[in-house]
Order: sequence, then structure tokens, then C-alpha cells
Amino acid sequence: MIRTLDAETRAKIAAGEVVARPASVVIELVENALDAGAETIRIAVDGDGTARIRVVDDGCGMNEKDASLATERHTTSKLSDADDLETVETLGFRGEALPSIAAVARLELTTNDGGERGTRVLVERGQKNVSPAGRGRGTTVEVTGLFEERPARKKALASPETEFARITSIVTRYALCRPDVRFVLRHGGRETLSTPGSGDFTAAMLACYGRDAAGQASSFDTAQVLSVGSERGEFRIDGVLCHPAISRARRDHIHVSVNGRALAEPRIRRAVSEGYGTLLPDGREPVAVVRVSLPPEWVDHNVHPAKDEVGFRDSSVVTQAVESAVRDALSTADLARSADLAMDLDSSLSARGEESVFDDVAVIGRFRDLYVLCEAGDELLIIDQHAAHERVNYERLREAVADAGIDAVEVDPPARVRLSAPEAALFEANRETIANLGFSVSVVGSGTYRVKAVPAPLGRAFSPTALVDVISDVAAGDASDPRDEVLKDLACHPSIKAGDQLSDEEARKLVERLGACETPYSCPHGRPTVLALEEDAFVRGFGRRSGRRG
Repeated sequence: MIRTLDAETRAKIAAGEVVARPASVVIELVENALDAGAETIRIAVDGDGTARIRVVDDGCGMNEKDASLATERHTTSKLSDADDLETVETLGFRGEALPSIAAVARLELTTNDGGERGTRVLVERGQKNVSPAGRGRGTTVEVTGLFEERPARKKALASPETEFARITSIVTRYALCRPDVRFVLRHGGRETLSTPGSGDFTAAMLACYGRDAAGQASSFDTAQVLSVGSERGEFRIDGVLCHPAISRARRDHIHVSVNGRALAEPRIRRAVSEGYGTLLPDGREPVAVVRVSLPPEWVDHNVHPAKDEVGFRDSSVVTQAVESAVRDALSTADLARSADLAMDLDSSLSARGEESVFDDVAVIGRFRDLYVLCEAGDELLIIDQHAAHERVNYERLREAVADAGIDAVEVDPPARVRLSAPEAALFEANRETIANLGFSVSVVGSGTYRVKAVPAPLGRAFSPTALVDVISDVAAGDASDPRDEVLKDLACHPSIKAGDQLSDEEARKLVERLGACETPYSCPHGRPTVLALEEDAFVRGFGRRSGRRG
């Protein structure tokens, strides 16, 4: 039943009244559909979403009285008073979605709770009209003319392709976190995403990421009792973790939900990544779906207007439990890593006559096939071989691109690459930039793309699958020179990894070439390449007098 909230409760939920962009509308309407028990949710978007967003569900629907009241401010079926905010278990509990949307767009609501006839509610420019309508059980909401009377807000939106990419990302996040619900997303009449709604995580992963990711994904489910202060409660985490071979350059592909709400919660994402630990190469992030359930009173959903984050009673307890659960789940999976490494030491470490700041450094050994140990006067230098080689590769790539641009080579025969729906949307938003980087790509259909050419800086052709990382890098990179983020990522792939065994000569070449770099003391991503220990540290540690050898 829809009811009007009292003043005290309204004061505590004001954060939910802002519709910032078309994706905000989609979040609110999808969450209302889920709260209504929908088994199928269909989303249709025209352009960037300002022209039209239509969400159709087969949930419980509303009668005429509730449908009319639902478009009024400060009304909801999900709260009775302010105390309910502490234990709410629904998604759209703020009760502000429909009137907030109607304040900035034309809103048409058609709904039926299973009766003989449905109800149509039209809200336009503050005027509401209620009339009978034919519709089966469920609800349809159509939003048109978004921000037409708010030109400043509409002007602040990104390109239509980027705004639709945001919508796609949100729908994908919910489709993966709610595999029991069928999601269908259409854009301009073309279906861009469809999940089966079978309840199987792997089936949802197949629909969103394709066969490669789904074929290397393992479901997990664990529960334990956690303590927060003097309170004890059940903590459950389930989802699906992809093999470390299926990775991305950023954490955008760690899909998280907390008590049913899908969100871009950075602390949980970080905990999932740390749960993978050393299974992932440096600079890589996993593809995973992780659902967290804990007592409602331990979570505050009302801390972020865009619903991207939540407040935890004790975030450290939650993140530690997530990291532990992911690590335990991965320990039972077959995670043998491939030994196929692109070293290419001869070309990237060849002496080129430049002066090196490490000319007087002597390589004296290696430690754990990860660190090169060097003697430099009164100091012991410890060099991270991967970070060092990454710096060398990056500066050579940057130099080559500055001189002659990025060369491209044909892929014969052309390779097929599967993109998730958000990746495909981001590709379309940045198609020209990606083409300028050396990729020639055409659409095959159903999320499959044909890669006909790839960048080949310094004559080294990159894998067609690098397209996935390039899309992410271009979307998140510096618009003034999108090549830089791409070069940083490309430099990482062929670099020496932890565990690669170097000969004395290869170690010497690596140190020499690092010393010739413009910025030798950090990798392109900002991690240090060199640590120094002065002799005084050994003198103090061993209780010697400075300068004595005996």
C-alpha cells in the first residue's frame, strides 16, 4: 500500500531526490521493478535516454489509488516511519523515484495489480491525469523529454554514446547480480543485452561476457557469523569468480551487490581484487560477481545520491570477510597459470648508447626471481624487474609513437572478439579514437566484433584481445592524449613478470636500460622501480662500527 511519509522521515531521505542523468532514471525504475517481484524486466532506450526510456516489468503492479499516490512526493509502500530506515530491505525505499523523475520529464505510468483493468497515470509539467487502461499484471513506465525544461542539466550530459554506455553498465551490473531475473535491453530498436533469468550465475555471465569468460568461471557460496561490536549477525557472500586468465585493466568488471542493491562499491571491489592476490599479474583486475548479504541494520543505503556506495557499521569487518571468502573460493579452483611469456629481451633491453644513471652499478644477484640486487658504492639497490622492464617498454613505445605514430598490421584471418554490453557501448562511444590507435574493428553482431588490424608499435603486433583493455583505457584516460593510458597498459603486457628467471647478462642489460630512461625510478603506473639500502642500515643491524670489515 502506498502511504505518505511523515516530516521526520522525509528529512532523513532527502538525498534521493536528484535525477542527475538518464542512468539515474534507469536505476530507480529497475529497482522499483525488482521490489515489485518482477521476473522479467525490459528496458528500451532511445538515443542518450533523454528522448525516451521505457521500463516494462511483470511484477505485482498497483491498483488505481496506489498508482495515483505513487507519483506524489514523499510517498512510498516501503516505509512506515523513520525507524524503518534502520532495517529496510527493499531497494527503492526512498519513495522518491516517480515524483523526482516527473519533476524533470514527462512520465507515463501504466499498471495493474491483477484486476479487471489497469490504470494509466500521466504527469506532465506538474499536471496529473488518471484514467483506466488495458494492461496485464505488472507496470510500464515511460519517461520522455528528460531535462527539456532544464537546459543546463541537459547540456552537462556527455555524448549520447557515453550516456548509453552508463545505462548499459548499470543494467549489466543488475543482470549479473540478479541472475534469477531476465533482463532485456534495447537501444534504438536493437537488442544489446539479454539474459535468461534462469538463476544460474554462469548463464548470466555467458550472456554478458561470452563463452570464454563463462567457461572459466566458478560459482561459490559461503556463510559465517560476524561480530560488529557486541552484535553478532550472519554474513553471506556468493557469486561467480572468473579464472585469473580472464582479467581487465580496471575494476569496473567486479560487479557487487550489498543486500540486493547493485552498486559500484569501491571497498568491496578492492577486497575482491585483494582476494585474488598474486594470482593476477601486476596491473590486472578480475572479472567477478560478488553478492554480500548482512543484517540490514549494519548497512546504510542512504549515504550516496547516485546509490554507488553504502555505509557500513564496520567496513573493515565486511571487507576482510569478503577478501577471505574470495581467497578461500579461489583456493579450490584450478588456477594453473600459463607460462607463455612475451619476454623479447633482446629488442627491449639492447644497448642503444644512451648514458645510464646506473653505469657504475654492479649486479650481484637476484632474489625470488623478482628482484635484481645491485651494489652501488655504499648502497644496496633492489630493483623490481617487472616494474623496471615496464618503464623501459613504456618509454620506447612513447618515443616510437611520438616519432611516427602507431603502426598497425593486419590480422589474417581477422579475429573475433566478444565484448560485454558495457564494453560494446564504450567502444561505440570512442570508435574514432580507438581507430586512430591502430585498431580496425567491425561489428559482427550479438556483442561479437571482427578485429581486422591491431597496433604494432616497434613492430610488435598486439593481440586482438587487447581491444578490451584499450576500450577501458580510452574511456577512463586523459582526453588530451588518450594514447598515453593505452601505451602504459600495452607496455605492461610484454614486460618481464615476477617469477621469470633472468641470466646475469639479462639482469645487467635491464639495469643499464632502466638507468637510461627519462624517469627511471618509477613504472608508468607510479610504482617504484628501485629501493636503496645504505650500508649504515647493515652496520646498525649487525652492531658493527662504521667502516670496519673484520
